[in-house]
Amino acid sequence: MISRYTRPEMGRIWESENLYAKWLEVEIAACEAMAQEGLVSGEALENIKKKAAFSVGRILEIEEETKHDVIAFLTNVAEHVGPDSRYIHLGLTSSDILDTSFALLLKQAMDIIVQDLQELMDVIRTRAMEHKYTAMIGRSHGIHAEPITFGLKLAVWYSEMKRNLKRLVEARDVISYGKLSGAVGTFANTSPKIEALVCKKLGLRPEEISTQIIQRDRHAQYFSSLAILAGTLEKIAVEIRHLQRTEVLEVEEPFAKGQKGSSAMPHKKNPIGCENISGLARLVRSNSLAAMENMPLWHERDISHSSVERVIAPDSTILIDYMLHRLTGILRGLVVHADRMAENLKKMKGLIFSQQLLLKLAGKGLERQTAYVMVQRNAMKVWETGQEFKALIMEDQEIGGYLSKTEIEEIFDLDYHVKHVDDIYERVF
Repeated sequence: MISRYTRPEMGRIWESENLYAKWLEVEIAACEAMAQEGLVSGEALENIKKKAAFSVGRILEIEEETKHDVIAFLTNVAEHVGPDSRYIHLGLTSSDILDTSFALLLKQAMDIIVQDLQELMDVIRTRAMEHKYTAMIGRSHGIHAEPITFGLKLAVWYSEMKRNLKRLVEARDVISYGKLSGAVGTFANTSPKIEALVCKKLGLRPEEISTQIIQRDRHAQYFSSLAILAGTLEKIAVEIRHLQRTEVLEVEEPFAKGQKGSSAMPHKKNPIGCENISGLARLVRSNSLAAMENMPLWHERDISHSSVERVIAPDSTILIDYMLHRLTGILRGLVVHADRMAENLKKMKGLIFSQQLLLKLAGKGLERQTAYVMVQRNAMKVWETGQEFKALIMEDQEIGGYLSKTEIEEIFDLDYHVKHVDDIYERVF
């Protein structure tokens, strides 16, 4: 993974030192379980726990010859332990160690991601409360529709993040399973009790049934939950990018002192953070597809999933960690131009109140289609001439036959559109 995207806490999870440490943790837990069952002497266990160690450099050196990473690891550990190393990996297969330790690594990574997301949600909530009544135009198809508040936009993001958090916690639960069932999952050389003891010690649950591996639907769910989260992060990033466009300019990413926007144009302030998030989301989504492709393996196991997971596990977790951290900073420092929002609300010359007028006329007993035609003909004049919608309505004698001047004035009231903001906030927060 590119180092500039790696935050230290997440990056350390996927370093070789931590990877082999997790392998050793599983192996020692297995020795302890076997000692508890009388399969390993207490003296041998103490010797193993005291001397068991490894050297990353030495493992890589041995692997050059063996072409097998777990054998290289076990060989190096044996060099430290001596004769009692014969009890290490007793009755186990490589995937017992690989899949169980992989669950530990993915769980560890998800702990960080969940914490990151909760921090982001706190920031979204704070900004939502700050802009609860900051009026702005709502847009559909990119065109001005009716008024909303910027707080409502943030509340939508918060609500979606609650669902993301639920998915992440569930994915962490689904991935927190280990297995020590042997070469084809039959426990021929170990017992289910050993597996249960090891998993309990490691904070995992024993897989209900496994082959040589834990089935990859669990991993597919894990990486899919990250992909969905990435989609939400990109959705927010795209919205900010649109709102920062010069013609709109309702919000801006924070722009640090000394920051430069363009090598050619000194005036530029570009939404580079959000563009960065948009690009990285594509990688996380593509990795989820790779995780789903890992599900159909040959018989009780082939190795085609292994190379994929060596890439997508650090990639996706590191990228999501980075994206969450970056978006948190962007939203915390987001510049909100409330005056520009108010200005943009007026750009349509009052057309944003057309539905209120339609409903008011329908309430007077007009058929909806008849009322629609009456409102639309005036709306089209606004598009063509740039006149104020309210002025045209005031002059329309047919509409005047149904609505008084006072009733027309009441229609063009912004408060009408935000009267249920408190109700929505109560639902969300």
